[in-house]
Amino acid sequence: VVTKDMIIADVLKMDSETASILFEHGLHCLGCMHATGESLEAACEVHGIDVDALIADLNQYFASKE
Repeated sequence: VVTKDMIIADVLKMDSETASILFEHGLHCLGCMHATGESLEAACEVHGIDVDALIADLNQYFASKE
């Protein structure tokens, strides 16, 4: 389960295919140094992204793989 406080890089380590979901929501900074220490919630706040919608899409993706 993906949560708001998870680090971007940790989500990508869980499954690199999540990059496309992050891109779709406007998080294009996956390679920047902040991605290794910034939470999803903090990144969404900086970029004006709906963190709840992002989390829902990420968790839906992981649920579909089960």
